[in-house]
Amino acid sequence: MRPIPVLMYHHVTRHRSDMLTVRPEVFAGQMRYLAESGYRTLKLDELVSHILGKCVVSEKAVVITFDDGWLDNYLFAFPVLEHYRLNAAIFLVTDWTAAASAGAGTLPDDVPTHEEAKAFVARGDAAKVILGWDIVRRMEASGLVEFYSHAASHGKCATLDREELAWEIRESKRVLEQELGRPCPYLCWPKGSFNDMAVEVAREGGYEALFTTVPGVVEPGSDPFRIRRIVVKDDIAWFKKRMRVYTNRALSRLYLSIKKP
Repeated sequence: MRPIPVLMYHHVTRHRSDMLTVRPEVFAGQMRYLAESGYRTLKLDELVSHILGKCVVSEKAVVITFDDGWLDNYLFAFPVLEHYRLNAAIFLVTDWTAAASAGAGTLPDDVPTHEEAKAFVARGDAAKVILGWDIVRRMEASGLVEFYSHAASHGKCATLDREELAWEIRESKRVLEQELGRPCPYLCWPKGSFNDMAVEVAREGGYEALFTTVPGVVEPGSDPFRIRRIVVKDDIAWFKKRMRVYTNRALSRLYLSIKKP
């Protein structure tokens, strides 16, 4: 049975500035490769069922995830996902989404770099760089993109005390369920920050699977509360090679044991 890479994206923009950004033409090329090469893009329910042995995914499969809920995910990534009919999940920082909704206006033609986008959020201009609830619901209505928790304020969960942590992750779950009218069983740790207590609190809060930034692939029997992911680089050739490696059990284990992905 093939391992499943869970791909981690943040921004899809024209700015070739950092490890968190993939250019639109590169993202389109990566998605074209998945579609034309016969990869199945799983929803998170399917991934978790596979991990728990409730269903078997035997074909080549990947999971596409985005962290934070940046507006460029709608402007530049969503049209590509629609074109190729590929599934994806976006982990939202619900405080940011609420702020973006409160100030929503005309969509921009372009978006800033990652550092500039963070500054927009910090000074109260989230609507210029973050998805608002109207767009979130529009994307989810496509049947291709689902939204789950990236905590309430994007705080480093490993540094919080138990009470602060419980509020951070339970409030996000509550808001997502209220706004989208469905359960929110999945959480991705902001900045990859978590510890054993954070996992315990998240499980107590009703989360059924937790996503990390730890490099690795998913197989039946993987820990659903420590799901590993692969950071995607701004490179189509790199992407093609890594997909072939990460969906081969022997190659993925060898590769991950000797170098960072």
